[in-house]
Amino acid sequence: MQDPALKPAAQRMGKSYVLRFISGKYQGGEFPLVADKQIIVGRSSDLDMVLVEDMVSRKHARITWQGGAPYIEDLGSTNGTFVNGEKISKSKLKEGDRILIGTSIMKVVTVDSNMTEAEAKSQLEKRGQQQMQKTSAATRAMTGNIEEIPLPDLLQLFSTSKRTGVLTVNGPNSSTGQIYLRKGQLYYASIDDSYEMKPEKAAYRILTWDKGTFELDSTEEKTFLEEIKDSTEGLLMEAMRIVDEMQRLDPDLPARSAQLVIPKPLVPSLGELSKDQLEVFQVILNGATTQGVLDKSRQADCDAAQVLVDLIKKEYVVART
Repeated sequence: MQDPALKPAAQRMGKSYVLRFISGKYQGGEFPLVADKQIIVGRSSDLDMVLVEDMVSRKHARITWQGGAPYIEDLGSTNGTFVNGEKISKSKLKEGDRILIGTSIMKVVTVDSNMTEAEAKSQLEKRGQQQMQKTSAATRAMTGNIEEIPLPDLLQLFSTSKRTGVLTVNGPNSSTGQIYLRKGQLYYASIDDSYEMKPEKAAYRILTWDKGTFELDSTEEKTFLEEIKDSTEGLLMEAMRIVDEMQRLDPDLPARSAQLVIPKPLVPSLGELSKDQLEVFQVILNGATTQGVLDKSRQADCDAAQVLVDLIKKEYVVART
């Protein structure tokens, strides 16, 4: 009998570990991790956790317990098992970890539920049937919620697993973003099917969205005249910089709907403006809101926002709400 002191804290407090499906065919389902109980995951119908999809091997992975903690081990699967974006042969699991098998992303969580394996298998089967009715099996669509799995984390998973397809993100203000992946590399992005915004800027903008849904459609890759050359890791780092800078600038930035105008007469000299400041000034001269400046400027959102704040402070621009 296991020493109670060796049990994970969640179990000592009367809670249990479960795998919660946050993306994929079985999204919304849960599967309990019972202490000291081995679980075989795969496509075969006689296994403990059955995931019926092409990218899952017949016997894909195994979950075991060691020293009171769950471990997951890949069983030589064709497409691999990933934990927090890293391809693993064997890995210890803890609360909050994300596991990618096939198109299913599971999160390790603690719950008060006493669901049995039989109930969990029945629930997953129903979830799978519901998703099949919504989505053609031929598309292998992978869906989820970006509140559950942020886009940077999702792209890290796709990068490591070398996914190809189109990631469609339904974000704020009814905006729709599309991120194109080629073997895990982000090579193009657009928002609302607009080609006016440079693909790098569209990618940064989409990656800052923290609410909405996503769907990965594993279709054949497309080619574009202007493709992103930076690595996915580089794009993610720049997107995080933009998020931090926008949070810093937000208190000084006019409302996104504020109309920006050039005062008449203009007292300060245009000769004192830098190239980047003149670019934003020209956008405003043609008529723009704060959001319009962010959209139309060739600069990253945070850089355009900093320029706008500086122009207002130096009285080159007035914001009218």
